[in-house]
Amino acid sequence: MGSDICCLSAMLSSFEEVSDLFGDRGIHVGVNTIRNIAKQVAFRARTTKEMDGLELPEKLDGRRVVISTDGGRIRIRKNKRGPKTPKGRRRYRTDWREPKLLIIYVVDEQGKADRCFSPFIDATLNGPDAVFGMISYYLKKLAIERADQVMFIADGARWIWTRFKELIKNLNLAGRVYQLIDYYHAVEHLAKVAELKKSWEPSERKRWVRKHRRLLLKGQIDRVIESIRSVCQGRISKQLKRERNYFLRNKERMRYSEICKENLPIGSGAVESAIRRVINLRLKGASIYWLEETAEAMLMLRSYYKAGRWNTLKTLAFSSSCGVI
Repeated sequence: MGSDICCLSAMLSSFEEVSDLFGDRGIHVGVNTIRNIAKQVAFRARTTKEMDGLELPEKLDGRRVVISTDGGRIRIRKNKRGPKTPKGRRRYRTDWREPKLLIIYVVDEQGKADRCFSPFIDATLNGPDAVFGMISYYLKKLAIERADQVMFIADGARWIWTRFKELIKNLNLAGRVYQLIDYYHAVEHLAKVAELKKSWEPSERKRWVRKHRRLLLKGQIDRVIESIRSVCQGRISKQLKRERNYFLRNKERMRYSEICKENLPIGSGAVESAIRRVINLRLKGASIYWLEETAEAMLMLRSYYKAGRWNTLKTLAFSSSCGVI
């Protein structure tokens, strides 16, 4: 029953819906009970995994592997000190937090996601180091060194790329991994450059973005940087230089022409879709606030459910080393 409660908690949009569903079946299970079971199962699964208890039947031998990470947004409820409200309720604040999510998936020769290989999705509120620890753990378990091609794709966030260097060093993958800035994020930065030129007509901005978007795809990043440098003048030069530095900093990660020839994806749509399905559709919404430990539990349950790996999570949570619920 514990497994069913957790699966429904990950599947449906609230604990209240899970309680109502069981009520329709003539079984009374309170919301607090459901929440506590979900937290306990997630804790046991995470503990077993951290004790190196995750056994995977598949490996990445000869596969084309794509790895990506990004952050979402949820609100965490924290109680305030001091007296309660006149109605006896505890005062609290709701701060925005950024859960970090990872996805590891396989693509076929055409660069499309391989439906025969369920992706690995996981997420945590414990920060960048924690999510990169998860990435390293899964890649070691999957024997990433046996993969045919490996690509890491993400937006230009510095917290990602500074840690990625350490990741490939620890996995002995130096020189074997394609690194790529998501093409569509790069185009957004081109649009920011055009928007800063207030003297341009809208049609001129569109032409400029269209031209330089094509140059990016052709691998002519130097021409793009030179063009941005040429417009870095006047009062807005500081903002334009910031955009120019973005392209300078990520120059080696914008080899879109080379990646296209390899039939590998140039967009990070997979991780953005995962954030929407795992976080936005379950943990984020108007007047939705989470206690941190409950949110951490739901991130794991929802990630494994949406990745199609619920049986893996059940094995972790209900293994003999953890006992049975």
